[in-house]
Amino acid sequence: MSLVNLWFVLIAVLFTGYLVLEGFDFGVGMLLHPVGKSLEERRRVLRTIGPVWDGNEVWLLTAGGAIFAAFPEWYATLFSGYYMALFLILIALIVRVMALEYRNKDDGERWQRRWDIAIAVSSAVPALLWGVAFANIVGGSPIGANGAYAGTFWDLLHPYSILGGLVTLLLFALHGAAYLALRSDGVIRDRANAIVAKLWLPTVCVVAAFAVWTLVSAQTVRVVAVLGAVVAAAALIGVLPARRAQRDGLAFGLTALTIVGAVVLLFATLFPNAMVSSGPSGTNLTLTAAASTHSTLVIMTVVALVMTPIVLLYQAWTYWVFRKRISGVDDPAEAATSWLSRKSPAKGH
Repeated sequence: MSLVNLWFVLIAVLFTGYLVLEGFDFGVGMLLHPVGKSLEERRRVLRTIGPVWDGNEVWLLTAGGAIFAAFPEWYATLFSGYYMALFLILIALIVRVMALEYRNKDDGERWQRRWDIAIAVSSAVPALLWGVAFANIVGGSPIGANGAYAGTFWDLLHPYSILGGLVTLLLFALHGAAYLALRSDGVIRDRANAIVAKLWLPTVCVVAAFAVWTLVSAQTVRVVAVLGAVVAAAALIGVLPARRAQRDGLAFGLTALTIVGAVVLLFATLFPNAMVSSGPSGTNLTLTAAASTHSTLVIMTVVALVMTPIVLLYQAWTYWVFRKRISGVDDPAEAATSWLSRKSPAKGH
């Protein structure tokens, strides 16, 4: 495998990690009010992602940096053409960070309710727009002969991309509900499992429609893409039986596997292009044309081989340490160091 192809695969892996891990973060945020009926219940919901949400976002930063270094032409076309969509995602992520950090700085009910709304909205916006962005990357964008984006923000909104947005919106919500069922107990777990049952059928329908549309309209149908679609479909179908059997870990694993299969479908369909052109020139931006020099890719590969295992081990350790369910009764030792403690640190309680 050439270094160009290797880094395309590595970027696909980075986005897979981001969408799987940040996907349940988005899902938990979107379901904050349906699952948490009171301020105390919503505090418990947020504690399920408290120790891990900021680490999950590192995958996006790494993926963006890898595209910038390995495929600068891809980075330039992508970020110039999708500027408004990516800007909206960035704003939503900033608001989400502020809401998660500031929610518990004051015990006031109005203060916390406002930040809870901000968390829900700022989780739904990127969950929708990531699907729109990936659908445009794979389905085609108006790219000129010089490789520059030749359209507007509204050119990104069409039936296929909107369907892609619905896929990520529903799939992340289902993924988040499965995560909450795994990481909580009592009434929150019951509500999360009920949401899994309600979201399952609409999610199956939109994912199936998007997968079929992607394969039918692909310039070249590859075995790997078909395999990704099959894995995603089989995993998603198995979520409801796992939920009925009260196997929360299996249900969560299957929603994660669905996201993995969907990413494989998209990147395998995109290969060997970095961007597909729907413009009058019809000239796709290939990976070879978008890639950095060979020496740059060699240096990046060496650094990745050294640092990636360390990062993976650290994040795995984090999830292992915080693997316990969040119960309705706080453990005194845990409450003392909780990311979302009952008392406001701003008031010195």
